[in-house]
Amino acid sequence: MAQGVMTIAEQRDGEIRKISYEIVSEGRRLADSLGQEVTTLLLGSNIKDKASTLGHYGADKVLVADDPRLETYTTDAYVSVIAELVKANDPAILLLGASVQGKDLSGRLSAKLGIGMAQDCTVFAIEDGNLVATRPIYAGKAYAKVTFSDSFPQMGTARPNVMTMNEPDTSRSAEIVDASFTLDDSILKTKVADVMKDESGKADLTEADKIVSGGRGMKGPEHYKILEDLADVIGATVGASRSAVDSGWRPHTDQVGQTGKVVSPNLYIACGISGAIQHLAGMSTSKVIVAINKDPDAPIFQKADYGVVDDLFKVVPPLTEEIKKLL
Repeated sequence: MAQGVMTIAEQRDGEIRKISYEIVSEGRRLADSLGQEVTTLLLGSNIKDKASTLGHYGADKVLVADDPRLETYTTDAYVSVIAELVKANDPAILLLGASVQGKDLSGRLSAKLGIGMAQDCTVFAIEDGNLVATRPIYAGKAYAKVTFSDSFPQMGTARPNVMTMNEPDTSRSAEIVDASFTLDDSILKTKVADVMKDESGKADLTEADKIVSGGRGMKGPEHYKILEDLADVIGATVGASRSAVDSGWRPHTDQVGQTGKVVSPNLYIACGISGAIQHLAGMSTSKVIVAINKDPDAPIFQKADYGVVDDLFKVVPPLTEEIKKLL
């Protein structure tokens, strides 16, 4: 009989990513309401020494799949190993992050396991012993409450920065187990030849606590310097709207929106962004939204907690200077 909560951890360059701790924390809450345990899968190469931190956030057991072929994420390898371990452990609930990697992995994994999945969820709950997921639909204009059929595991992915992360308890430990699995080279159709790293040192948009974004109102790529200055002062990551990216002002990796990255920072500052539907869908779950736009009728103000109706070039530089004084 399927029992327990299983989460899938995500690592990059041998470091466990923040979304992994958010998912373990949420898995802990669900498992506690069921009176069951949390098992976490960790895949990588020479990664076992990192597994203990997952216990600090709520995992009871960490299954470590260690293999040089798992050092860098590839869909074929990860789906094969995870599917085998899920079947062997038979969890009732399976959770992972709706990160770039998680979205790629979850779709293939649900198909491999022959189960349904709720994607990009913002709330999980247990009702009558079953998982119930809440997820935004229609570009964030409505929310769907999703239940599952009798097939197990009941699978969901969580939007990064939405689930509350537990405070790490270093006195809490997890059982670390070397996972037994098979990985046939014949199924590995792709191989990572090279990884181009972001050398900026800034957090990825999907994990950033603060984001400063610019849109068409920036008037050109050279003006993003004022946003970068503000971001440096408050420890934020710079984002952009689709129109700015389409104009070639910023790389696609900076794009926030339905066709870019979906973000949920604690603070989102939108500068010169009107607030098209696809952009709002990508940042509407931010905790605090500040909009700076000279058009008082811009749709972004309908979502904003704080709004400044003025020319961003008159507002942002003095704002940066005032924050410098405060800090």
